[in-house]
Amino acid sequence: MKRLVIFGNTYQQGDVGRVLTLLEYLRQRGLDVAVEREYLRYLSQEHEIGLPAFAAAHVPDADMALSLGGDGTFLTTAMWVSPKGMPILGVNVGHLGYLTAGSLDEHAHVIDDVLAGNYRIEERTMLQVACDAVEISHPWALNEVAILRHETSSMLDMETRLRSHELTTYRGDGLIISTPTGSTAYNMSVGGPILEPTTSCLVLSPISPHSLTMRPLVVRDDSEIVVRTHTRATHYEVSLDGEVSLCPTGSTLTISRAPYCARVVQTLDNNFASTLRQKLLWGTDRR
Repeated sequence: MKRLVIFGNTYQQGDVGRVLTLLEYLRQRGLDVAVEREYLRYLSQEHEIGLPAFAAAHVPDADMALSLGGDGTFLTTAMWVSPKGMPILGVNVGHLGYLTAGSLDEHAHVIDDVLAGNYRIEERTMLQVACDAVEISHPWALNEVAILRHETSSMLDMETRLRSHELTTYRGDGLIISTPTGSTAYNMSVGGPILEPTTSCLVLSPISPHSLTMRPLVVRDDSEIVVRTHTRATHYEVSLDGEVSLCPTGSTLTISRAPYCARVVQTLDNNFASTLRQKLLWGTDRR
């Protein structure tokens, strides 16, 4: 590995000094580094940083992307670099960092492991979305696509087809179509199942369904899901990893597997079981 592109966020007050230490460590290891423009501007407010910048929409070629932040930063990084097939290494500067390979305090260990080749790349399913009424500006998601109410308490009616066959009409506050990576995010909070992140499936989880028989459903990840949504309001919301677009009532969404994956870097001492125990406190007795 010779060249890195770095993404971060501007909510890292108190951590800038530690980030600069990481940047210096990368320089000492002989890596060619470029930083996303807005993040570099943020880091440079009180310190002169002699590194090249790039616009997020025009990511230069690199061997790997480094995401400095929490899961939100990782999802943003994935949106910009996954179409290029670039692996993503996450270093947690946030609270949970479920998607990251290590924390900022252990950056030297993580970087050394990667430079020594002591890592694996996990290919994670991503979703793409199209609306028949409006264009969605960034129609890709690593975690989930969520259909939600917009500025109303009125229930949504979501006529859903699975692989061209009628499935059901979900009635309630919304519907989450989650990848395995996103199964521990919004999906889990509404009672959906936790999935191993490299499995080839999707989860449909209703939000506050009007019928108790509407339970989370696991389907193949090559399934095309078509949802026509009706509501008393003029619009409903479509959230892709937290990025919200408005779609008119009566419009149809087509959700399918994206033509590329997110390539997530994991150090060899990270595994699904340890992540559940350490980050989700799986089976921990906290009395």
